[in-house]
Amino acid sequence: MVLTLFNGSYIGKRNTGIGVVATNLARSFCSDSVRILDPLNTEEKGSIDIPSDLSPENGLQGHIKRLYWLQTCAPSYVRREGAEFLLSPLPEAPLFSSIRSVVLAHDLLPLRYPKPNFLLAYYSFYIPMVLHQAELVLCNSEATARELNTVLKVPISKLVTIKLGFDAKYLYPKPITKKDYFLIVGRHNPHKNLARVLKAFSLFKIKSYKLLIIGPSDPRYTPRLKKIANELGISSKCIWKDWVSEEERLLLLNQCRGLIIASLWEGFGLPALEAMACGTPVIASNRGALPEIVGETALMIDPLNYRSILNAMTETCQNIDFQKSASVNGPIQASGFNWNTTAKQIEQLLLDIC
Repeated sequence: MVLTLFNGSYIGKRNTGIGVVATNLARSFCSDSVRILDPLNTEEKGSIDIPSDLSPENGLQGHIKRLYWLQTCAPSYVRREGAEFLLSPLPEAPLFSSIRSVVLAHDLLPLRYPKPNFLLAYYSFYIPMVLHQAELVLCNSEATARELNTVLKVPISKLVTIKLGFDAKYLYPKPITKKDYFLIVGRHNPHKNLARVLKAFSLFKIKSYKLLIIGPSDPRYTPRLKKIANELGISSKCIWKDWVSEEERLLLLNQCRGLIIASLWEGFGLPALEAMACGTPVIASNRGALPEIVGETALMIDPLNYRSILNAMTETCQNIDFQKSASVNGPIQASGFNWNTTAKQIEQLLLDIC
């Protein structure tokens, strides 16, 4: 029996965020009852080829093509395979269809920080319809579940919190020498709070340090952030990279003195989990789901106060006990988040409502 088709249409060759989640879930389903709709044509057992131009790597056109494909083509795959469900790693599914859908929700950031654009319309109209139509909504944190219930009135009865994960084959502590830099992983959107991090870093007293920022350049936000760095006199100390391979990511996470995730809100916070898995100190915002993810292992900061960020930078570098604690307790905290466990939990949830 084919229990579900997994919607891999968001997966690209250079994944961030939801693309990382989708890729790892696709890797972790091991039951023959789950078949992957595969845009990369990997020829994995049981995978089904779909168009390769539907991911965010193809810009707005990719998003529009994906949404159109979901409405017009995805239902035929489900019917042809005789699957009970279409499982999506984000809140996207066919509307006005008899197809039973289960979706994973991550956050409502475009509604929390609205701007008049396509994304706001997408979250204001399409996302609520998908969530209310879905038979089950998987939430990446308790913070996200509460937000869906309070903001969009999604019934608590259909909200289930699941843990995301990391792959221990690609993320683990390496016995290598630390280098003098802080690491940031993520997009450059305003809620990532990079302007305050840059301000804090400009006041950091150890001048040998650099700030490495990994995330796709965005013409709406990146030029302004680089201008701020220039005005603060730290341009030469800020390194911007659009993307890194899994091998380089492992190296950078292990080499850095600490990972900074100072977001105004996160529905989960994968970079924090990945840093903990490597035994790397984490400086984390006290907002959103981050306290759920890091537990007692990180230095928590007020993201609205750049001096709070600065103090945490200083503490990370000077407090040997914190560094040792992070190297031991970070991997222990991270071990509670496992993609294989997540995949098995999802399969069981689907069987329960089948």
